Amino acid sequence: MKPSVETLAISDSIRVLKERKNAIILAHYYQTPEIQEVADVVGDSLQMAQHAAQSTADIIVVAGVYFMAETAKILNPTRKVLLPDLSAGCSLADSCPPEQFKEFIKAYPGSPVVTYINCSAEIKAMSDVVCTSSNAVKVINSIQTDKPIIFAPDVNLGRYLIQQTGRDMILWDGSCIVHENFSIDKILDLHAAYPDAKFIAHPESQPHILRIASYIGSTKGMIDFVKRDHHHQYIVATEAGILYQMQKEVPHKLLIPAPSFEDNACSCSECPYMKLNSLEKLEACLADETPEVHVAQPIRNKAVLALDAMLMQTV
Repeated sequence: MKPSVETLAISDSIRVLKERKNAIILAHYYQTPEIQEVADVVGDSLQMAQHAAQSTADIIVVAGVYFMAETAKILNPTRKVLLPDLSAGCSLADSCPPEQFKEFIKAYPGSPVVTYINCSAEIKAMSDVVCTSSNAVKVINSIQTDKPIIFAPDVNLGRYLIQQTGRDMILWDGSCIVHENFSIDKILDLHAAYPDAKFIAHPESQPHILRIASYIGSTKGMIDFVKRDHHHQYIVATEAGILYQMQKEVPHKLLIPAPSFEDNACSCSECPYMKLNSLEKLEACLADETPEVHVAQPIRNKAVLALDAMLMQTV
């Protein structure tokens, strides 16, 4: 669909503001197409963290959710980090309250703590190393210990990691509303309508969804897979925003969002928090340099060690 005159005008204004203020926009694949189009970087959580760590911009605008902005601030304590809407939270991060997690890890003294990046700064500060879905298997395999590994907050990703690595892991019982919302019955019906389509899924999905997948991987991993694979039809089980960048990479292929239990316009699974950001909020955010995200220094001092340990696994 061709952008409206208003959308084009706001997009132009954002580009001017970026240049004038030496700002960079990091956008997640789950953002709306118009936000992805004005972003300097569009990627998954790992790519966003890597670019945040390398950035020399005076202002970093995170078009994503709150934990992503916290991550950027932890990695860039002297730079201004903005989030277009501070209420853009994360159901997975919210499923792991810091005080409860603190008591949880106390019950397993000596066990290393690995946390998925989709968590709060406080949880990262209690961790030995952070991971993303892109590097989680590598991170788990890198840990040398006879103790079971504590993993939080996503229980589905944790189960997948146990299957992939064979490691003894203690799992926090958290989950993401987007990846918990896929309907197996609707997926099977859709596959019957498109029998040549490969089904690909994000590892945050439930085990019964992953069992029928031809490929399991991160958002970037899924995009890379459809680029190199020889099939021409795919049913994609992750947040529907990924389809915009994915379709740009493979314009000749048919991409179908996996259906959710919800009866929304596209029957796909969308993150209500990601979609709180808008082009208008992004423009206002850059113009006013607010709302700004802060991380308390004692928390930042601990959390950065866990993030640095993750980034070392990617070099």
